[in-house]
Amino acid sequence: MKNDKLLTLCQRYQAVLLSNSEKVLNIAVVGTPPSELMAALRFSTQKRIDIECWDQPRMDQHLHTSQDSHLPAARDDNGNVVELLNQTFQQALQQRASDIHVEPGEDVLRIRLRVDGVLHSLPELSPTLSAPLIARLKVLGNLDIAERRLPQDGQFTVDISGRSVSFRIATLPCRGGEKVVLRLLHQVKLALDINTLGMNNAQLDAFHLALHQPQGLMLVTGPTGSGKTVTLYSALQARNRPEINLCSVEDPVEIPLDGINQTQINTRAGLTFQSVLRALLRQDPDVVMVGEIRDTETAEIAINAAQTGHLVLSTLHTNSTTETLIRLQQMGVARWMISSALLLVIAQRLVRRLCPHCCQQEGHYDALPVSLWPRTLPRWRAVGCERCYHGYHGRIALFEVLTITPSLKQAIVSGSSPEEVQRLARDSGMMTLFEHGCEAVEQGQTTVEELLRVIGVPDGE
Repeated sequence: MKNDKLLTLCQRYQAVLLSNSEKVLNIAVVGTPPSELMAALRFSTQKRIDIECWDQPRMDQHLHTSQDSHLPAARDDNGNVVELLNQTFQQALQQRASDIHVEPGEDVLRIRLRVDGVLHSLPELSPTLSAPLIARLKVLGNLDIAERRLPQDGQFTVDISGRSVSFRIATLPCRGGEKVVLRLLHQVKLALDINTLGMNNAQLDAFHLALHQPQGLMLVTGPTGSGKTVTLYSALQARNRPEINLCSVEDPVEIPLDGINQTQINTRAGLTFQSVLRALLRQDPDVVMVGEIRDTETAEIAINAAQTGHLVLSTLHTNSTTETLIRLQQMGVARWMISSALLLVIAQRLVRRLCPHCCQQEGHYDALPVSLWPRTLPRWRAVGCERCYHGYHGRIALFEVLTITPSLKQAIVSGSSPEEVQRLARDSGMMTLFEHGCEAVEQGQTTVEELLRVIGVPDGE
């Protein structure tokens, strides 16, 4: 039996081919080897089969450090594309990747996985695989294969080792051909509990209080990939009761939730955020989630809904809580409407979590001004071990929670500057994103370097 077929068989059952000599086949699995795998191997080969039973950390470490990454050797024929894709999907799942980047070039085809917010390259492949690989992805996403001049996006679901995994696909014409980015959707069962998001007690109390108001607007802000969707879904779950009608309009529906009426927009069919939102308001909702406020019309509909007896949750792309107030005004929303409707603004970021098993403290970090953080922070080193990925495992969320107090309402109406709004927010006890990050560094959850990578040094300091 050839190595490429053995690799495919092993990947199907989440096993690793260690060696394939003339007489012995050596394979590693996590826990007890599946009976289906053993039957398939005995059917395929007459060699002696040696099975090593590993634990999950050892398997993860092997996959991270393996030089061949368990991808097949690149060949110039198309028969390898399906196998290459399946094994790339498998590796993305095993390494907890959030995105897969497929980047064609003149000399190589590059595939990168984003793990814990950082991109890591897989071994380079032959550029002759670019066209068939991207064509296969476009077929999966039900995209137009012949259209290479315009960006396209879609969604598809595939079965990987008996597990159904959904992907969002987006293509973009570039110099080397078409770049494709795949986002893995709902690959793990999330608790979706606001108490486990990572807010401190004061932030959590403010969140709970606003979330249980009968009407008003709550906004979650931050760049793409900062965890806004999980925060919104967790908020919906906190209000998910039989006596409450919860509705959402999303693009796309990323996490299906029982008990919530979720509608996915379809711009080609004329189903936009605005049209769905107007229709939802005729569905007698108590709580409405709008996936994203992208324009003035959507913002005004959401704010009008928040003023007429509905609790509205949504997201906006801004860097901080106070910038959100300015962004809404720049979108053309009247200051009095913002002041009367807005309850709470949450800004958030994700930073990599230090592995608790191998991190080491190496002195202290004393380069931060006292105006930023009054205490000396520990300097942590991400060492790396068999239980983590380059010294980190997963990510934690950092938050900035702004409650719209009466003084802030007055400042919004009077058109106060962002600096004045920030001062009022700090006077009311708001902790900034950077300060929440410094708390996480003190607790050994992340490093100063990671905090500066994600947030940077606050302006004006």
